[in-house]
Amino acid sequence: MLLIMLLAACGGGSEEETEADASDDEGSEETSEGPEIGQKDLTQPYVAWARETISTHMLGALLEKVGYNVELKQVEAGPMWSSVADGSADFHTSAWLPATHASYWEKYEGDIVKVKQVLDKAPLALSVPSYMEDVNSIEDLKGNEELGEAVDWQVIGIDPGAGIMENTEEAFEAYGLDNWELTTSSEAAMLAELQSAVENEEPIVVPLWKPHWIFGTMDLKMLEDPQEIYGGEGDQIYTVARKGLEEDAPRAYKVMEQYNESYEMIDEMMPKVHAEDQDPAEVVQEFIDNNPDLVDEWLDGVPREE
Repeated sequence: MLLIMLLAACGGGSEEETEADASDDEGSEETSEGPEIGQKDLTQPYVAWARETISTHMLGALLEKVGYNVELKQVEAGPMWSSVADGSADFHTSAWLPATHASYWEKYEGDIVKVKQVLDKAPLALSVPSYMEDVNSIEDLKGNEELGEAVDWQVIGIDPGAGIMENTEEAFEAYGLDNWELTTSSEAAMLAELQSAVENEEPIVVPLWKPHWIFGTMDLKMLEDPQEIYGGEGDQIYTVARKGLEEDAPRAYKVMEQYNESYEMIDEMMPKVHAEDQDPAEVVQEFIDNNPDLVDEWLDGVPREE
């Protein structure tokens, strides 16, 4: 009897400790394995703007490395936002807030989640070549007969759904630019007209933003915007996702929470894609191969399946 009591005393609580140890082991195993992959097929819409082409391919490539199948779908700005809001797409890296995409955010914020701010101070403005020395502010456009007649009173715009186009229409009203007209085209068409004007040292007014590769190839200036119609010092750029994606694809969501950008990174890749016409997927892969420490930060705690 004494022996039984001694054995019980020595082994008392051993079952609970064993269960606790097992629980700890399970917890540590789960932590070491990282978040579950969940939904494997993801759709990422984007507009083929300068930065967005790079960032979309970059985030898509990172998610492929951790086991996802990512479909990149090129669309216009409206469908990019609406498809994430209605769940037919999963996320995009192109939310310029609070100014540029304010109307989209106001419409869809109930269905879309801000996952991560990836870039700060991304300014937008009407812009001109630096040789236009007498034009330094949007206010300089008002009643400027000489300039207006030289450019047919036109600001050469991009695709009509872009937030910067809405800003420009608002700027026309705010600054009393009654004679001016905003033309719609595409970013590529606008840049072609800008390049032609610069080569001939002719006047031109266009909406531009940073980061953008064109500032590395031409001497341009952004016009002052005293009323801050374009957001003052600049928007913040966010990765946004449909509601429920964190639960449906935890591993992807964690990567999005850890992914960020810098001007140096984007400026390195943009000219290769947009000025040298290289394949964005190849440019992004080259950056990934050359920056393993940065990739490790983005994928920290996330298992890779490659």
